[in-house]
Amino acid sequence: MAGGKKVVVVGGGVAGAHTAKFLQDFASVTLLDPKEYFEVPFAMLRSIVEPEFAERSLILHTEYLKKARLVVSSAKSATDTEVVTTDGEKLPYDYLVIATGSTYQGPSKRSERLQYFQSENKKLKNASTILIIGGGPVGVELAGEIVVDFPEKKVILVHAGERLLEFLGPKASNKTLSWLKSKNVEVILNEKIDVSNLSDSTTTYTTNTGRSITADTHFVAVGRKVGSSWIVGSVFKSLLDSDGRLKVDESLRLEGKTNVFAIGDVANTKEIKQGYVAGKHAELVSENIKKLIKNPSSKLTTYKRMATPMAMVSLGRSLAVGQLPFGTILGRIPGMIKSKDLFVGFTRKALGVAERKDSLSDKGYALSSYKVYAVVAILVASAAIIHQYTL
Repeated sequence: MAGGKKVVVVGGGVAGAHTAKFLQDFASVTLLDPKEYFEVPFAMLRSIVEPEFAERSLILHTEYLKKARLVVSSAKSATDTEVVTTDGEKLPYDYLVIATGSTYQGPSKRSERLQYFQSENKKLKNASTILIIGGGPVGVELAGEIVVDFPEKKVILVHAGERLLEFLGPKASNKTLSWLKSKNVEVILNEKIDVSNLSDSTTTYTTNTGRSITADTHFVAVGRKVGSSWIVGSVFKSLLDSDGRLKVDESLRLEGKTNVFAIGDVANTKEIKQGYVAGKHAELVSENIKKLIKNPSSKLTTYKRMATPMAMVSLGRSLAVGQLPFGTILGRIPGMIKSKDLFVGFTRKALGVAERKDSLSDKGYALSSYKVYAVVAILVASAAIIHQYTL
């Protein structure tokens, strides 16, 4: 919207993209992002085994931001009145939303990202033995995608922790480990590999215990950090906690600030850092900024995190492990919620972006909002437990 209050959103991931979308009809919105596109994060690993899937999961920011301005660059610093980009442009704001998530080192062009997935797929297809370094959600989901689509390949997963998926409870870890072993994945726990000197030509890997592993190729699923290094050069430096996250109040405003918000992974909310949580942050902060634009003295809505951490980790195209308020299950019910379309159709609908005519995936598999997703997850989990659903 031309004119009106100026809102600058830094970061074009789930939290930032949805915030910019929600506010573009109510303020003069600028989205600052180092890439020209939004990537549905849940779909990244599917795009490695099926590169065509990325045609739907990579959405140009301009496809959904019809009334907002897009600046393809990164934040260098910020004051109480403006954000300075790495290109030297100054972006004045009345309200600032910091949504820089985790570090990103991918290309800025959508076409280059599509080429990346083609290259990763070729690397995968040419390998007989594949090493995955990291047993968090990324490493586990990648292993699941590979063993389902390429069951003939040998997969080795090395994880430094005592159990897989340590952000979830032991039940989810144990169920996932059993499933991976049933698919002949070799899981090595309590060992780590130094990834700093690895290259595409590396075929011999050594863990910290001296174990030698031979593989044709590898995928690194560790090392992403909070995207807050630029804040060190800003007036908000003192609000960073020991983990590099910004301290926020109950309305997701920076502590002591009335017009600056932090959402998504960069906010120090005590909860699992997941995409659906970032979506909840975006909804709440958008509504609060609308209130402030109408009346700066408005009482803001407070953020209520879920009492029980909820998350789902896909295991290929039809199964998933889900830690839900009523229990932990592995099977087709959580798989129906997440694994079939990985929320791509749902996200496109939430952003108001039509399905691509050349889409190779099912249409109509979309929900109306992140709140609906949470409600559906709870309901189906309840039904699963009542009927003692098992594999």
